[in-house]
Amino acid sequence: MKKTTIYGPFNQLLTMEGLPLHGHIADEEPEVLRDKAIVVENGVVIDIDSFEVLSKKYPRSEQALIDSNNLVALPAFVDCHTHICWGGTRVNDYAMRVAGKSYLEIAASGGGIMDTVTSTREASTKELIDGILKRAEQHIRRGVSTIEIKSGYGLTRDDELKMLRCIRAANEHTSAELIPTFLGAHIKPKDFKGTHREYLDFLLSDVVPVIHKEKLAKRADIFVEEGAFGIEESREYAGKLMKAGFDMTMHVDQFHPGGSKMAVDLGCVSADHLECTDQESVEMFSQSDTVAVALPGASLGLGMQFTPARKLLDAGACVAIATDWNPGSGPMGDLITQAAILGASEKLSIAETLAAITFRAAKALGLNKGTITKGKKADIVIFETDDYRNIFYHQGQLRPSFIVIGDQCISNV
Repeated sequence: MKKTTIYGPFNQLLTMEGLPLHGHIADEEPEVLRDKAIVVENGVVIDIDSFEVLSKKYPRSEQALIDSNNLVALPAFVDCHTHICWGGTRVNDYAMRVAGKSYLEIAASGGGIMDTVTSTREASTKELIDGILKRAEQHIRRGVSTIEIKSGYGLTRDDELKMLRCIRAANEHTSAELIPTFLGAHIKPKDFKGTHREYLDFLLSDVVPVIHKEKLAKRADIFVEEGAFGIEESREYAGKLMKAGFDMTMHVDQFHPGGSKMAVDLGCVSADHLECTDQESVEMFSQSDTVAVALPGASLGLGMQFTPARKLLDAGACVAIATDWNPGSGPMGDLITQAAILGASEKLSIAETLAAITFRAAKALGLNKGTITKGKKADIVIFETDDYRNIFYHQGQLRPSFIVIGDQCISNV
């Protein structure tokens, strides 16, 4: 049985259709539709027109939001880089960091990623699933409908598989779409008795076949950095995963430059972090389809410089923004706030910032999402305001009133 709903009318509707995937976007470029409404049938957008026209065209449809005023509709947001499957807390890391200890010093003292690894290994399946669902619900309330989630806090065969299975299980109990990414190559765990290369070989021989068999993930990631994995071993590992059919992304250039060149050269779908990306790497992004993903939450959490998003856009790169939501370096998890702060720091147009958390972020995940388009699933975020620019002007303090995901309308009011 068909379920048809008319949402609107909206004083402003931005579909984000027809905008470029690469480079600069002026604020005048996105078309702002006035006094329009959206028809959603069985979770899919089927029509956009004036509310009056659509009411006559679909007389048996339900009508939603008609009593609200000053509504703005946009594509729901996409967070293309998170670590929201974890156990425990890293508040001690935060206290040490703001007292002046570096990320690497904290890790050497017993904190850092391995602290979360220990807690995640100890956590039950139910605890991990409940944690994912709690954080996904927070994201939904902030207008995010698509959430990438990495493993990487297990670092044994069984614990990495446990994380990926928990992500899959959580996906059955949330309105958001959860996209799993295999990050067994987060760091080499201290309890693995072998070299970094031997650990990567272990992942390829013992973990990846099970991921394939159970269809737990189509994406993979590796942390390329001092204290994690070197460039050449990462190149070899990534190449084997790509041959095995994985879409590859990488944590690169967070503390030292160089990794992004390898990521772009390999044709990774995205290269993430990039706080220390140099000009040569910027130019390489401009000639590639690899999405440059800025993670301002990590910069805020670590007290370091932002990804050079302005330089990347001016060079013609495709730039997305994600939260890096994790218990250590990026505990905030608020995409709008982070995007607004990065935009102010890097002098991004509001259109560029919005593109970076909608269709450009979707490209980093290989998804055809991030626009309001006839024939696509309804992923729509609705704010009560007279001007969509207020979303970023208020730097995350203006929250969505509604979010439409498929055939569901979730109210924040």
